[in-house]
Amino acid sequence: PAMTPAPSNSARLVISSDPHRISEADEFLEATLRAHGVPESMVTDVAIASTELINNAIVHGNKSNPDKTVTIEVSFTSTDLTVRVGDQGEGFNPQEIPDPLAEENLLREVGRGVFIVRSLMDELRYEPGPEGGTVVVARKNLSSG
Repeated sequence: PAMTPAPSNSARLVISSDPHRISEADEFLEATLRAHGVPESMVTDVAIASTELINNAIVHGNKSNPDKTVTIEVSFTSTDLTVRVGDQGEGFNPQEIPDPLAEENLLREVGRGVFIVRSLMDELRYEPGPEGGTVVVARKNLSSG
């Protein structure tokens, strides 16, 4: 497949796998979204979803190993914004995530984050990372307000 050119409207942040860095990532995301004129209600939704994904990347992807990094990239097109969160973990099969609505999982935290992200964003998909690990891609349609 042909390489699509990287959008010029993108910003990225790389953090170590330390839960204390999540607030920094959150500030980066909110500032980036606001700088692009994203409506405040959408900034909140995207920030909540992204924080879940970053936390998952740190805890599940990188097993909280501070030597491993999480890369957060936000990109914009005329119609939507995309947040990519990449970890350096061993990769995983998204089919293995338990369904949080299944009766046996309703009281468990597992899979809840992904469920939250799916409810806040318009598309969620997983790609193998360029150097291993997993890249989670979450897209939000800018007009869906």
